Amino acid sequence: MQSQEEYLRTLMLQGLAGNASRYRCLLDELTALLRSYLRKRLVRLPEEVEDLLQELLLAIHDQRHTYDANRPLTAWVHAIARYRSIDLLRRHSRTDLLNDSLDERDELFAEADTAASEARYDIAKLLDKLPDRQRLPIQYVKIDGDSVADTAKRIGISESAVKIGIHRGLKRLAQRIQGAA
Repeated sequence: MQSQEEYLRTLMLQGLAGNASRYRCLLDELTALLRSYLRKRLVRLPEEVEDLLQELLLAIHDQRHTYDANRPLTAWVHAIARYRSIDLLRRHSRTDLLNDSLDERDELFAEADTAASEARYDIAKLLDKLPDRQRLPIQYVKIDGDSVADTAKRIGISESAVKIGIHRGLKRLAQRIQGAA
């Protein structure tokens, strides 16, 4: 059985040799692995994960000619991810935003994460169909984890209205989901 390192390296070499479908497969694999890696490390900057992911994929693509086939692909990708992550933190001028060390190369390829981003996209699509009086309380309280009191102040409505908005919004979402099934 081929290890993940060997599999990714094979895809990279085939991509470098001109096999576009294998190169696309490599990028798909790296996307899932890098997304998981970034989510774990940028816990306090979740909105930056997808942007940084795209930066990393572009950097990998632009620098693919520098890959040394005699060296592990994961080490090469990790170096790019590490330096781009450091650049992001510098842009934010905050090193305390990083959840973990950027030096754990093996964790970069530990697991892929596509389900979470797909779920977030689906939830956003569903919430967009709700009126603000229901969508915003659900977003702030149920998704972002804000308190009912903070949400009431933020939106400019009473705490009771926040609770009612959440209840009615969730009920409407449940009906839409059941209708779609």
